[in-house]
Order: sequence, then C-alpha cells, then structure tokens
Amino acid sequence: MKDALGNAVLRPGQVSCLARDPKKESQRPRKRQSATSRLLVNYQEPYRSQILDYLFKPNFGASLHILKVEIGGDAQSTDGTEPSHMHYENDENYFRGYEWWLMKEAKKRNPEIKLIGLPWAFPGWIGKGENWPYDYPDITAYYIVSWILGAKQYHDLDIDYIGIWNERAFNSKYIKLLRYTLDKHGLEQVRIIASDRLWEPISFVMMIDSELHGVVDVIGAHYPGTKTVQNAILTGKKLWSSEDYSTFNDDVGAGCWARILNQNYVNGNMTSTIAWNLVASYYEELPFGRCGLMTAQEPWSGHYKVESPIWITAHTTQFTQPGWSYLQVDGHLEGGGSFVALTDGLGNLTIIIETMSHNHSKCIRPPLPNFNVIPQRATFYLRGSFRIFFTSGTWVFCHLVGNLCSLSFLQFQVWKGRFTLDLKVDEVYTLTTLKTGRKYICPEPPPPQPFPSNYKDDFNIRNPPFSEAPNFADQTGVFEYFVNASDPGDHVFTLRQVVVQRPITWVSDADQTISVIGNFKWVNMTVTCDIYIEKPRDGGVFIAGRVDNGGIYVRRTKGVFFWVFADGTYRVTGDLAGEEILMKGLAGVRDNAWHTLTLNIQGNSASGLLNGYPLWENVTISKPQNGWAALGTRSFELAQFDNFQVEAC
Repeated sequence: MKDALGNAVLRPGQVSCLARDPKKESQRPRKRQSATSRLLVNYQEPYRSQILDYLFKPNFGASLHILKVEIGGDAQSTDGTEPSHMHYENDENYFRGYEWWLMKEAKKRNPEIKLIGLPWAFPGWIGKGENWPYDYPDITAYYIVSWILGAKQYHDLDIDYIGIWNERAFNSKYIKLLRYTLDKHGLEQVRIIASDRLWEPISFVMMIDSELHGVVDVIGAHYPGTKTVQNAILTGKKLWSSEDYSTFNDDVGAGCWARILNQNYVNGNMTSTIAWNLVASYYEELPFGRCGLMTAQEPWSGHYKVESPIWITAHTTQFTQPGWSYLQVDGHLEGGGSFVALTDGLGNLTIIIETMSHNHSKCIRPPLPNFNVIPQRATFYLRGSFRIFFTSGTWVFCHLVGNLCSLSFLQFQVWKGRFTLDLKVDEVYTLTTLKTGRKYICPEPPPPQPFPSNYKDDFNIRNPPFSEAPNFADQTGVFEYFVNASDPGDHVFTLRQVVVQRPITWVSDADQTISVIGNFKWVNMTVTCDIYIEKPRDGGVFIAGRVDNGGIYVRRTKGVFFWVFADGTYRVTGDLAGEEILMKGLAGVRDNAWHTLTLNIQGNSASGLLNGYPLWENVTISKPQNGWAALGTRSFELAQFDNFQVEAC
C-alpha cells in the first residue's frame, strides 16, 4: 500500500526501522502564550525556577522542544493584553512584558529549544487608524522584523520561526514582503509559518502561487481534529497543528493531549503539535481557566500544581528530539488507539502508544466523533534488533507515567523483529532504546492560599525587573511602571496607562482600559487609589470592585465603577461601558492634579470618597455579588495611579 505521498504504509501493528521519511522532521509538543503566564513572573524563588524546570529542563518534566510566544500588540489576546515593543512609531523598548524573560529562561534550561513568535494584535499606528495590518505591509513587516532583531540585540535570542496573524486573514503580498524584509536584514534562517488558522485557503493559494509557496516553510492549522486536507499534503510542506488542546488540565485534558499528540501525525501527517497554553498562570476565572499543562496561579502563596498533561508530554519529549524522523507506519491499533514511531537515524528508536477512550480524551474543540477502545494484545515487528525500555501509566493515576517515576524500567530484548504487548484502555506507553527518561519531583510547594485580603502597592521601585506591577492583569490597555520626573513629591514612582490609540485588535477590546487584581470571590471591599488624569477636558479614570469579567469577554464586564472626569464630574456605574448609571454629580476633580478615590462596597450598598471626604453614598448594588478589584481609564489615554490599596473579604 502507498499513501497520498507515495510512502510505504505498513499494516497495523507493524513498525519498520527502515521505513524512515527524512522530510518528516519531528518537533513534537510545543507551547504557546497569550497573556497566560502573567502571574508566573511574580513567583518567588525557589518556586518560580521549579515551575520553569518542569516546563523546559530536559529529562525533568515536560522537556519542551519548542516555545511559541506572543509578539505583544497592546491588545486583548484571550486572557489579557501584552505590551508591544513599539507603542508608537518612534518608540522602541525591548524590555516590556515577560516574553523576553520567558524565552531566556527556556533557553537557559535547554539551549536547543526552538523559539517562535506570533502576533495576535498590533499597535494602532501600524494601521494608521484602520483596524487592519495589511494596508501598509512594509510597515507591518518592519515592525515584526524589529522584534526579531531586538530579541537578538538585547537578549541574544535567535527566533527560529515567525507567524503572520493569529487566527485572522492572511495576505499573500505581506507574507512575500515579510520574507524579503527578513532576508534584507540577514535573517534568512528565520522560517515563516502560515496561516495559524485553517488549512484553507492558505493551502489552495500556495498551490497556485509559486512565489508564496516558496516563502512559506510550514503550514499551521488550529484545532484540526487530527485531520488535514489534500491541498495541504500536496504542497509538500511541513504540516503543524500550530494550536491545539485548550482543555482543562485534569485527567480528561491529559487524555485529549495524549490522543492528539499521536493522532495528529497518524491521521493528519502533522509533525508538530502546539498546546495552548504553556502554564495556567492567570486568574482562573478568566476565559479558559486552567487550560495549561500545569497550574501556577498563586504567586502570593508560592503554590503550584504539576498537572497530568506535564507527564503526558514527557512520554514524547523525553524520548525524542527535534530532528528525529517519523517512521512510515499505519499507526492505528486494531482495538482502538494509536502509535507513532520515531528514530534519530543513528540506531535509536522510540514508540509512543496511546489507548485513550472517547470519554477520557475529549478536547474543548473540535467535537470528537464516537469511537471505541478495548483492551488488546498488539504485536510489533521491527527490522533490526533493539533493546527496548518500557514505561507506562494510566489516566486513573493522573501521572500516566508510573514506572518513569522510579526508573524501574521493564527491559526486554527484541529478537527476530517481534514483540507483543497487552495494552489496557486509557494508558500511554513509551518504548525506547534511550535511557534518558526521568520524573523529577521537586519539594512540595506551599499550600494554596487566597489572594491577601489586605493588599497594598505604592509602585515605589526604581529599577523594576518587569514593566508591569505584580498581580495586576491588564484586560484592555497597558499599565506600566512609570517614573514621574515632573513630581518631586510623593508620586515619583507610579503606575501609568500608556496606550493612547486603539490597537489593531484581535478580539473586541473594550473602549475603556482596565486592569484587574485580587480574588474573584471578594464580596465586601474597600478600594483606595491616588489618581492623576492627564487628558484634559474629556479624560477620566475609575477604580472598581466586584468586577466580574475579563479576557475576550471584557466588553461585557459588570461591577461597581467609581469614575471621575477632567470636567469636574463623577459617575457611578454598574458596568465598564458606563451605560448603567447608578449615581452622578459634581466632584471638582481636575486634570493634572492628584486626587484620592475610595470605593466602599458592603453587602448591597456602595459609597465613595474623594480626598477622604464622602462624595456619594447609599447606592444600591444588586449584582454582581462578587468579583475582582480594578482600575482603568475612560478611553485610550494617559493616566497615572499610585498608592493602591484594597481591604476585602
């Protein structure tokens, strides 16, 4: 038998060490960000390094081969915003955000790890007022190439692959111009992935546009359901599932991950699978809470949890490396499940077997058709003689790699090219000639604790390690540490909202900027903050409590919002959009002056103070019943905040 590419296909249950396709480069699990590691940077040592070790350190935990990061665009990208390296045209800063730090930490642990950058959004100046990055493709290409050059110049990071625009339309002219601009700047080694959406129409266009075909190195599709399309295969390009998983990281999520890691290749010829997201290090009540390989959402306590998808990943990543090749086999097991076989071409062989059942391997998308998996005896035939080491586990025990923990590998010799295994349901097995696998367990992290009920931040830090203040999670706009050189008094170091033009958005960002913080379960709270309106006439800022939404749903956010405006008025609203007005009046606030706002919410009543004196009171609150604290601005405008404090329960 032969497949559509003319490769030899062996019968189910057979593996041949000689049926190698050198074009099928293996770059298996890799992870991607989109404001999902926001809280990770605030962990104290040794816990932060332990988390990073579980993710990136070879032969330790997930041992990731590739890290894909967001090129921050100042706009919402699922669970928050990430700052751009160019807020405006003549602005360049390659130390904003945490992605630079994350890439360096990954490289520190594994110098061979591959790095990918992908934009979700773009700062507004690129579109010159239009919500579209392709009208001026030379500007967009320059912006992306500057990020790659900055990674090298300021952080000694070599970017290996670059994407186009996450899950949005591609533009052939732009892709060609991007290739030209990369080459012009000596970046010939940087490869292009397109289009990080669906297999079509990119595959079809590549088939009829030879120039586009020549500049796209990898076709990447999102949530392909382990299937590809004929046009993608016929291009002869590498096929990657460039976003997948997105599933709650319990044992069902681990089963989803185990199944697609194998079956993306078995069914769809995909040689790399990306899991969104790397680590669930964002407030759990934001969209897609705990859809990471592991959970690290409590930097204030140091608590984290190594979830079962970490060990599912290890079944592949600890026993293969980028550059290994898939063997051309029919990887479907007769009793259900699948297997893949990979080799380094130097005599090493790794086989990964999964027998995930339907109910224990559902991903969040796409819908999973019904199928059955039964206990079975499988016989494998090899050409050659190998000494195989055997590791296994089951979803019931969460880790799925039980023998990997103690290194008590079951050894057996394979003679005359044959061995037989009895396979149970909902298990993952790794058979390998390698002896490198480990399952390290760091000391138990501290127990979980809720966000502190009495929290203060005066932002008084001269040389902050990151541009963002700890625990604030920006949902529209970007809030950065700021040195206020014009104020010699108490407000030299502040937090400033810096995005002054609506970005080219990926989702529908709010018209107001907002950053949330705290415990979503908070009911009663007092929020106090010094505020400084910089925009005259129609500028404004707010503090808020019981904020109930964020991420891709930020426009629908409800809560209790206390606004003051540069025209001297105030307003109390039940929503971020400012449409549900609960109280309004005169406040006497002016721009370019510091004022102190206090919002007190107790039960079904709220009150507000300005500069320590009551401004409004006895406003009835019916909903929401709980939520975060927050601060923000009326529009995309400059404004400063200082001496933030919340007392809550």
